[in-house]
Amino acid sequence: MRSRMNGSWQMFAAQFFSLLLLTLPLKGVSASPLSGKAQPTLDSDRIHNGYTCVGCVLVVSVIEQLALFHNATAKAAIERLCNYLPEILNLQGICILIAEIYGPELIKLLTNKMNADVVCHSFKLCKQNSGQPFCHLYPPPEVGLNKAVRKANRIVRNSKVLKNIAGVSSICTLPPLAKLCEKIAYAIKNKLPYEDFDGDKFSAFPTLRGYHWRGRDCNEGKATVYPGRRPDNWDVERDSNCNGIWGVDPKDGIPYEKKFCKDAESKGIILLGDSAGAHFHIPPEWMTAAQMSLKTFSDLPVALTNELDWPHFSGTTGFLNSTIGGWTDSLYLRLRRRNRCNHRDFQNISENGGSSKSLLDLMKSLARNQLLDNPAIVIYAAIGNDVCNGKADTVAHMTTPKQMHSNVMQTLQYLNSRLPNGSHVILTGLVDGRFLWDQLHKRYHPLGQLNKDVTYEQMYSFLNCLQVSPCRGWMSSNETLRNLTSERAFQLSNVLKEIASSEKFASFDIFYMDYPLGKIADEWHKLGGEAWQLIEPVDGFHPSQITSALGAHVIWQTALSEWPHVLGKENPFNNQIEDVFKNQGGH
Repeated sequence: MRSRMNGSWQMFAAQFFSLLLLTLPLKGVSASPLSGKAQPTLDSDRIHNGYTCVGCVLVVSVIEQLALFHNATAKAAIERLCNYLPEILNLQGICILIAEIYGPELIKLLTNKMNADVVCHSFKLCKQNSGQPFCHLYPPPEVGLNKAVRKANRIVRNSKVLKNIAGVSSICTLPPLAKLCEKIAYAIKNKLPYEDFDGDKFSAFPTLRGYHWRGRDCNEGKATVYPGRRPDNWDVERDSNCNGIWGVDPKDGIPYEKKFCKDAESKGIILLGDSAGAHFHIPPEWMTAAQMSLKTFSDLPVALTNELDWPHFSGTTGFLNSTIGGWTDSLYLRLRRRNRCNHRDFQNISENGGSSKSLLDLMKSLARNQLLDNPAIVIYAAIGNDVCNGKADTVAHMTTPKQMHSNVMQTLQYLNSRLPNGSHVILTGLVDGRFLWDQLHKRYHPLGQLNKDVTYEQMYSFLNCLQVSPCRGWMSSNETLRNLTSERAFQLSNVLKEIASSEKFASFDIFYMDYPLGKIADEWHKLGGEAWQLIEPVDGFHPSQITSALGAHVIWQTALSEWPHVLGKENPFNNQIEDVFKNQGGH
């Protein structure tokens, strides 16, 4: 269930800002941090154009449905949508600005009963490539898509805005967004906190790869103070590892860190993963007219500066109560409850589109000192992108078993040179993504719920047509292709299993576990849930918040029964730590 979303800031910006009515071309914002290429390629242009088209269709659909649901004009619907956006980051003002630019032409077309597909093709935000069909989400108009687009073109043929659209190179040239674009581009490229004044790879700022992604720094003025390190002089004078335990017990003169944590087998949790681990999520309320209100977009600034990921609610490193449905449960929270000396010792080193190949670059953002820090449990979980891509010849672009072996061994050798002795690595197999089609294809997508006109099968087909599907192999009506994709995933999982059983490393022991989708589904069924609820409703691809929380429970129980030494012993001083240090400074 993972997404090869977009290997560059350019693609991320096109995808996200278009959701905010910012459906202007986003050419040349930056090169891919993985490819290292300075110039855009035909492939990157195609992906950019595809995401721009998707964003346009989503936004126009929302406006059209807001007008219908509230029995209002298109103009009123546009104003309503902009008013729903928060003023933080000037999002509301930018929406109003773009609405003033596009609004008059959009109103003309919606008044003439043009649907979102027709509008976006007319605006040239959806493009028909030579020799390719018109990509469309909705059923074509009765007159046909070609005729409808030609009619729409006649309606807006005198528009100076649409004629000059090609001259706008990037929304990031807009003054209110220039600095924000720069910050997000840095975070996406480097996978390190944007605000890190002492350079220790930890931050006191939540987003932009800050403490939502790795434990909060408790001293931004000293690079030797950060979560996960062994205490400096038992933290008599200061909290050097940010776990909130420091000072000396006045009753006996013993440092609290020594008394409570010396023999506690303290260790952190580190995820090397993809967008499932980062917890990619687009709230369905963002595109469901019947559910929109002033509160709908309250999390938008956080989502924007976290790359549309929600690691603070994730199943591996989540620590805050979920605001996106479900509940939060994570391996980190369980490890912390088992031993409160582990407070704040987590790192979510994941990215949208993460695969065994891209992790070779991503893992360099790992913050662990082999000599100074505590051991760590590393979860390696790239559960889909090695078989997932949006290309027409998708099988040809899947990772081969030989490539998988090489990529994973390089990662493990790097970890062996960085992790303190006594660490552990758990390799997670790939998911069987046939679950997606089986559970969703006949159901209505959030965009189709009001008028009962868009199913997931239609959404999958639309994304495949544009060649921006996160996983053409599994999000396809072609059963043979779905089976081939699962077969390759099975082969790659076997590579991981073989590595875990045959390879030895000095710094850590190594284990393998299947991705526990079946067990998660069983647990959810016991709670009265239905299987389709385990999938993100907007993208129809990623694990939902429920899946993340239940996954933490299942994985923890597996480790507890099969490798209990990995989790360490329960700290007998937990209650005393809580009595003295309360919430240990929070997160």
